[in-house]
Amino acid sequence: MPGPGYRFFGDEERGNVRAVLDRWCADREAFDDPGEADMVRRFERAAADRFGVAHCLGVNSGTSALIAALVGLGIGPGDEVIVPGYMFVASIASVLHCGADVVLAEIDESLTLDPDDVRSKITPRTKAIMPVHMLGAGADMTALRHIADEHQVHLLEDCAQAAGAGHRGRPLGTIGRAGTFSLNHFKVITSLQGGFVLTDDPLVFQRAYSFHDQGWFPYREDHGEGDRLLGMNLGLGELHAAVALAQLGKLDRILDRVRAVKRQLVERIGELPDVRRRRLHDPAGECGTVAVYVFDHAKHARDVAERIGAKPLLDSPTHYYGSLPALAAFGRGDRRPVPFRAPGPGRWPRNYERGALPRTDDILARSVALATGVSDGYLGAGFGVHPGSSEAEIDAVAQEFRRAVLGAKASTARR
Repeated sequence: MPGPGYRFFGDEERGNVRAVLDRWCADREAFDDPGEADMVRRFERAAADRFGVAHCLGVNSGTSALIAALVGLGIGPGDEVIVPGYMFVASIASVLHCGADVVLAEIDESLTLDPDDVRSKITPRTKAIMPVHMLGAGADMTALRHIADEHQVHLLEDCAQAAGAGHRGRPLGTIGRAGTFSLNHFKVITSLQGGFVLTDDPLVFQRAYSFHDQGWFPYREDHGEGDRLLGMNLGLGELHAAVALAQLGKLDRILDRVRAVKRQLVERIGELPDVRRRRLHDPAGECGTVAVYVFDHAKHARDVAERIGAKPLLDSPTHYYGSLPALAAFGRGDRRPVPFRAPGPGRWPRNYERGALPRTDDILARSVALATGVSDGYLGAGFGVHPGSSEAEIDAVAQEFRRAVLGAKASTARR
């Protein structure tokens, strides 16, 4: 079961989907106004209320959320966006497809943006910093907010893997000028496909809305305040919105269970030699979907991963910058990986090759993830527990991990 939301599917999701289908049947002769956006609007209002923001925009994927938010912020050719070297490929692709340039920055042992390296990467062309809240836990938003304010650049939060997480009492996705979320099947809550954008800025919302829906002003008005855009069709569908609305209502219950499962697992694993848990900037605010252990040595981490049938985080094909050959080729000047991208004013070539971020490479090579709510072997979290795990199952996984760590250490010592 990829994400915890799946396990909580029930009558609420079924009821909402049936309500959409029943309304369509009843209104199928009303061609001008079949009410096709009713569930989307209900979800958007509920999400805005849940996260405490003025505006929510439902879209058809987390990638579309990123692109709509970038358009909303006015980011385009000639601009630079600072992105961590550990993310999901969509974080990078969305920036490049908007015509802006990606500036890769190091992570620290929180597996999120290192504020010191972010500061060193800012140039006169920097338009935004994009913290990616990886594996259910937030970046150091206090430090990043300070840097963004100091340099007067946007802070765009990629919260795809961290719906419901917080930082010092504030929901992630509401600290920057905009926050983006995914609703696909590997996320905390899911509608199988979908995403959404949060913002308090009316102009960011208007531009994002117009871009996501063929240039209309909110909500499909011909006229309004803001900028006229030629838009796309990136809207969240009614059936997906129906499921998303039900899942949103269960978010706190899902997080309570996932956090409890993780707490039990890490307590039973206990302390082990030459390894420590990932640093968390706000332990109380994380989702708890993954437990990451950072080893002192990459060889120890790889041996442990092999013993439990997993892999170090460095080996993820789409979450590590060094495993994106299309990105590396683009940095060398090949424009084919980014269709429609014309040569612009950016500084080329750019080094996107493996080795460009040595600290990121080292940390990911020493990190092993255990599933506690999200199970995703592609990401590296294919071994572990889930929200439905029993006490006995949690204990068995804890003991297996302990044996792997101690056994790998002993094997290394004998060599």
